[in-house]
Amino acid sequence: MKRSSDETINFAKYLRKNMTDCEQKLWYYLRGKRFFGYKFKRQVPIDKYVVDFLCTDTNLIIELDGSQHLNDKKQYDIERDNYLSQKGYRIIRILDNDLKNIESVLEFIYKNIEKVTPSP
Repeated sequence: MKRSSDETINFAKYLRKNMTDCEQKLWYYLRGKRFFGYKFKRQVPIDKYVVDFLCTDTNLIIELDGSQHLNDKKQYDIERDNYLSQKGYRIIRILDNDLKNIESVLEFIYKNIEKVTPSP
């Protein structure tokens, strides 16, 4: 899907106002530098894509995936991840169901943040 810059920005604004319950739950822990002092943004437009969460300090993208990503969007996600990786981002994916154990999810995110070397 090809979007103009304005369309992508408007879509990101829409997503910020209409976050899923899972996105809201994770955002509670990531917002306002609550997560070990790291700065996160939500629903961030990057070129033609909008990512769920971006750690601006490390270029780490966190994507929350519902069941549709396991089947219907698998190829789209692969192409999108390849594009974003080429731009210098690292992507981790978390299934919505995994948020039932939020402590494990936060530990997983922390381990991945620590692996990332910020780009110059």
